[in-house]
Amino acid sequence: MQCGFVWNDSDYVTRSDLQSGSGLGRIWFEVGATEQYYPALHSAFWLEHRLWGNAAAGYHGVNILLHAISACLFVVILRRLWGSAGPLGSPVELGGASGPAPPFDAALFGGLIFALHPVCVESVAWISEQKNTLSTVFYLAAALAYLHFEAGNEIQDVNPASPGVRRPLSYLGASVLFVLALLTKTVTATLPATLLIILWWKRGRLDWRRDVLPLAPWFCLAAASGLFSAWVEKEFVGAEGAAFTLAFAGRFLLAGRVIWFYLGKFLWPHPLIFIYPRWQVEPGVWWQYLFLCGVLALAAACWTARRRTRAPLAALLLLIAALAPVLGFFNVYGFLFSYVADHWAYLAILPLAAVAAAVWGKWCGQAGFTPWAAAVAILGACAVLTWRQTGAYRDEATLYRAILKLNPGAWLAHNNLGISLAAAGRLPEAIAEYEAALLLNLDNAQAHNNLGNAFNRTGRTAEAIDQYRQALRLEPGFAEANNGLGSVLERDERMREAAAEYREALRLKPTLAEPHINLGNILFQEHQDDAAIAQYQEGLRLNPGSAEAHCGLGTALERKQLIAEAIDQYREALRIAPDLADAHNDLGNALLGQGQTAEAIAQYQEALRIAPYVAEIHRNLAVALYRGGRAVEAAEQFAQALRINPGDIQAQRGLEMARRAVARPD
Repeated sequence: MQCGFVWNDSDYVTRSDLQSGSGLGRIWFEVGATEQYYPALHSAFWLEHRLWGNAAAGYHGVNILLHAISACLFVVILRRLWGSAGPLGSPVELGGASGPAPPFDAALFGGLIFALHPVCVESVAWISEQKNTLSTVFYLAAALAYLHFEAGNEIQDVNPASPGVRRPLSYLGASVLFVLALLTKTVTATLPATLLIILWWKRGRLDWRRDVLPLAPWFCLAAASGLFSAWVEKEFVGAEGAAFTLAFAGRFLLAGRVIWFYLGKFLWPHPLIFIYPRWQVEPGVWWQYLFLCGVLALAAACWTARRRTRAPLAALLLLIAALAPVLGFFNVYGFLFSYVADHWAYLAILPLAAVAAAVWGKWCGQAGFTPWAAAVAILGACAVLTWRQTGAYRDEATLYRAILKLNPGAWLAHNNLGISLAAAGRLPEAIAEYEAALLLNLDNAQAHNNLGNAFNRTGRTAEAIDQYRQALRLEPGFAEANNGLGSVLERDERMREAAAEYREALRLKPTLAEPHINLGNILFQEHQDDAAIAQYQEGLRLNPGSAEAHCGLGTALERKQLIAEAIDQYREALRIAPDLADAHNDLGNALLGQGQTAEAIAQYQEALRIAPYVAEIHRNLAVALYRGGRAVEAAEQFAQALRINPGDIQAQRGLEMARRAVARPD
C-alpha cells in the first residue's frame, strides 16, 4: 500500500485525454487509444481514476482485493472438484495427545499458497498488472459458473426427464464472464482448454455433445481474441523485428526451458527479478535440448501412469495450457528483454498450488504427522519472501536498482533508471545510465532517444541531434525521436527543419500531443495564428493536462484580441501547473492590457518568485508599476532587467522614463 507507480503504470492508469466520458468511448472503440486493447481493464482504471485520481494507494488496494478474491474463488473451485473427501479420495484426519485434529483442508492450503506465493508479488504490487488480477477473477468466476452448468449436465445424464437441470443461465453467466476475462487480458483465452482438461480428469473421457460442443463458441472467441492481440502486439506495441526472430526448432527449445523455469521458481522462489537475464536460444548447442527432453520424459511418465491416476497428466496439461501464450510460439513484446517474467506465471501458479496442496496432504497422511503444522511453516516462509519482494516496488528507482543488483546486464533497467533520474532533474546521472544501456545494447533506439533528450536539456545540441538521428536510423518510424529532433532544431533556430520533423512525427503517430504543441509554437512565431490555434487545440484534445498548450493557445488568442478567452487559458494553465512562470507572465500581460494593473503586478511578482533571473518579466513588472504610479519601484525593476540583459533597449528607455518621473516635482 505504500508503493508508488513503476515502469509503465503511466500507460495504464488513465491518461488525461481518456479521463472524460468520450475517453471511455475511445477505450472501447478506438484501437490504439490504450497500449493494449483491453477495454474492460481500462474501464476499471477509468472508474478508479474517477474515485481517487493519481493516488497510488487506491490502485494497490484494488489489486490486493482482486488477488484475495481470486484466492477465495480458487478454494471454492478446488472444493467443488475434490468434494468433501479431498483431492485423493479421503480427508486426512490425525489424532494426537490432545484429541483428534481437524481434517487437513487441502483446498484451503492450495488457496493460501496462491495468495502468499512470492511469484505473485509482481502481479499484485505492479499496478499495470491489474490486467492479471482482474482477468483472473473473471477467469475463475467463469470456470466456477461453467462447473455449475456442468453439474446440471451430469444430473441430466442420470435423469433426462429432469426439467431445467441444464441451467442455461449458468452457461450464459459463464460466457459473459469469459468475454470479460478476454477483454481484460488475452491470456485467459486458455480457459476452454483448461475446462476440457478438468472434465477429462474427472471422467476419463470426453463426450463431443456434452463436453466439447458447449465450449466450441468459447474456443472461437479465444482464437479470435488471440489473433487480434497478436496483431495489436505487432502493430501498436512493437513485438516485431530481429529481436523476435526465432528458428522453428528454437521455439520448441525455448518452450521446454520456460516450463522448467516456472516450475523451479514455484518450488524455490529465489531470486525473483523483475527482468531476468535473456537467454540465448541456440539449436546448435546440445545441452539446450535437455529441457525439452525433460518435459517430454515427464509427459511420457504421466501418460504411462494415466490408467492408475490421471492427476499427474492433467496437472502437466493444465500447467502447459496456462503458460501457452508465453512459451515462445507467439511474439510477446517482453521477449525483447527477457523470455520469462513472474507476472506471466500468475495463472500457472494455480495448477501448481493445487498439486502441491494435494501431494502435501497425501504425504503427511502417510508420514503420520499433522499436515497443518508444517503447512503453516511453508506459508510463513512464503509470506516473508513476499514481504521482502514487495519492497522492490516502493518507487521506480528502487525497482530498477533492485533489478541491476541481480541482473547487471539488464540494459532496459539502465535505460528506465535514466528516465527516472532525468525526471528528478539529475541529468548527469541519467546520461550515465543511458550510456550504460547503450554499452549493453547499442541498437537500443529508445536509449538513443532518451540520451538525445538529456543532451537537449543540457544544451549539448550537436550531441542531441546525433543521438536522435541514430534512434531514427535504428527505428525509422520512431515518432518520439522525430519530435525530439524537432525540438533541438527549434532551439537551434532552424525553424523550417524543426517544423518538418514535427509534421513527420504527427504523420507517424497523430495521437502524440507534444508535436502538435511544438508545431503550434512555430506557427505562432510565423504569425500563422489560426493554424497555431488549431494545433494547440488538437494537442489539448489529446492531452488536456498540458499547461504549455493552454499557455500557447492563450498567447495566440490574445494576439487575435480574444482577451477574455486568452485569460481563461492562462488561468487553466496555472491551475494545472501553478509554478509555470510563463503563464503568470502572459496572464500579467493580458490583465495589464485590460487595465487591471494591480492584478497584473501580482502575476509578474509571482512569475519572478519562480524565475527571478528573466529580464523580460522584470521589464514587464516595471511597466505595470510605472502605469500604477510607482515610478521608484519601476526604476528598480528596469535596472534589474538591464543587469540581466544589458542590451534590452526597451528596459533602457523605460528606466529613463521612470527616472524622469521620479525627478519630476509633484
